[in-house]
Amino acid sequence: MKHDISEIKSIIKEYIMQHFLQSKQIETITDKTPLMSNRLLDSISTIHLIDFLEKKFNIEFEAHEVDKDNFENISIIAEFVNRKL
Repeated sequence: MKHDISEIKSIIKEYIMQHFLQSKQIETITDKTPLMSNRLLDSISTIHLIDFLEKKFNIEFEAHEVDKDNFENISIIAEFVNRKL
């Protein structure tokens, strides 16, 4: 199933907001908000996000792909998922 980039971003943002953020953080998160640098995602939450993305989009991540370069913000994650599709 093909998704456009804005749909991918929306799916990722909704998941992150529902599972990892407190209400005060939800108001300030954007597609460019640093998730790992700002410690909004830690190693455990990143694993949960990866599991969700793999199931939702029917893709697989290699261990070496799971790093700050690919998971720093929603835009970067969405582009990475889009390339995997």
